[in-house]
Amino acid sequence: MKTLLKGGTIVNEGKKIVADLLINGERIERIDSNIEVLEACNEINCEGLLILPGCIDDQVHFREPGLTHKGRIYSESRAAVAGGITSFMEMPNTVPNALTQNLLADKYELGRKNSWANYSFFMGASNDNLEEVLKTNGNDVCGIKIFMGSSTGNMLVDNTAVLEKLFANVPLLIATHCEDEATIRANIEIYKNKYGENVPIECHPEIRSEEACYLSSSKAVELARRNGTRLHILHISTAKELELFDTNIALENKKITAEACIHHLWFSDQDYKEKGSLIKWNPAVKTAEDREGIWKGVLNNAIDVIATDHAPHTFEEKQGSYFNAPSGGPLVQHALLAMLESVEKGRISIERMVEKMAHAPAVLFRVIDRGFLREGYKADIVIVDPNKKTKVGPENVLYQCGWSPFDGYTFNNQIDSTFVNGQLVFDKGELHELNAGQRLNFKL
Repeated sequence: MKTLLKGGTIVNEGKKIVADLLINGERIERIDSNIEVLEACNEINCEGLLILPGCIDDQVHFREPGLTHKGRIYSESRAAVAGGITSFMEMPNTVPNALTQNLLADKYELGRKNSWANYSFFMGASNDNLEEVLKTNGNDVCGIKIFMGSSTGNMLVDNTAVLEKLFANVPLLIATHCEDEATIRANIEIYKNKYGENVPIECHPEIRSEEACYLSSSKAVELARRNGTRLHILHISTAKELELFDTNIALENKKITAEACIHHLWFSDQDYKEKGSLIKWNPAVKTAEDREGIWKGVLNNAIDVIATDHAPHTFEEKQGSYFNAPSGGPLVQHALLAMLESVEKGRISIERMVEKMAHAPAVLFRVIDRGFLREGYKADIVIVDPNKKTKVGPENVLYQCGWSPFDGYTFNNQIDSTFVNGQLVFDKGELHELNAGQRLNFKL
C-alpha cells in the first residue's frame, strides 16, 4: 500500500515548501502539491510538521561484535531511527577488529540480521594488513578507517612507511582519527607527575591537546595532497585545524573533507565540572573558542558533515577515575534534536542543517539514491513535530547503556516518525519491529 504524507513542510536542497510526498514501496514516487491517490492509500496528515530526509551518520561505534555489554547493532540502530538517523557507517574497532575481509563480512551479516537503519561498515587498517585493505570493494563498503591515534586492539597505524603505502594505494575514501600519539603520551607523563593517578577530568583537553590534533591532522592532509587521496578527517575538535581545509570548492569536487560532531558543537571545557567523564571523548571537548571555530567551519564549508561519533559505554564504566573511565558517549537518538535546538537559537538555518546531516554525507561518500527527498530515491524520511518538546530521561532513552549526556535537558522539538526504505519504523514514540535496514551502496 502507498503512503501519502499530506501537507507537511518539506525541507530539502536549500528550500522549504509545503507539499505532499507519496511513498510507493521503498521509494519516493512523487513530491507535489495536492497529490490525489485513487487506489487504497495510507494518508498521514503532516500539517504543521517538518518533513526531512533521514540523517546519514558517517561515524558510529555500535560495539558489536565483542563489546556487546555496551551496545549492539540492534539496540543502537533502534535508537538511531527513533532520533531520525536512517543510515549509519560503523567503525572497525570492535572485538575482533575488522582487519580482514572475512571479519568485515561477519559484521555485514550482523547488520543484515539486526539493523533497523541502513548500514555500512568501514574496513580497518593496521600496520600489517595492507593486502587485506586493498581487497575492499568500494561499491558496498563506505571506506577505510585509519586510527592515527590509539584505539582498541591492533589499530594504531604509526608506521610512516605503512601510512605512505595506504595513502598512495587505497582508491577508496580514507577516514582518519587524528591525534598524535607521541604528544599525548608525553602529556600523560606530565600530568601523572603532577597528579599521580588522580588527574582531574578538566585536564583531558590539555592531555589530548590542540597540538596533538593539529600535528596529526596536518600530517594526514599532507599525505593526501601528495598522493591525491580521498581523505575525510573525523571529529574536528580545534579551531586551529580549520586552516587545513578548503572553503571554496564544491563538495563533489573536494578530495579532502572534514567532519564535526554534535558534542564538539554543543559542549565546551566549562561543562566538565557538571558532566565529568560523561563528556569524555577522544578527541577531547575543548574550549569555547574551539567550539566557536568549529561552528564557523560548519557555516563556511571548511567542515562538510555533522555526525555523532556515537560510542556507548555503561554508566558504571564512565564513573571510573580519569585513566579508567573510557572515552565516548551515546548520541544517535538526540543528535537531530540537538541540531534543531541550534536552529532555534539562530546558530544555523534548518536548510543548512539538513545539508550537513543528510545531503552532504550522501555526496561525500557517494551514497546511491539516499540523502535527499527526490522522486525515485529511497524513502528514508524523518517527520519532526516543532510544536512538541522532548525531555531526555531514563524512561525514554533507548541506548542499551541507558544514559545520555543530555539527561534532564528539554529539547524544543520532537521526532514524530521515521521511515526507512518506505517502512514506518518509528511513530509517535512507538517502535515498529521491522527489519527495514539495507546495505548502503556507493558510486566509485
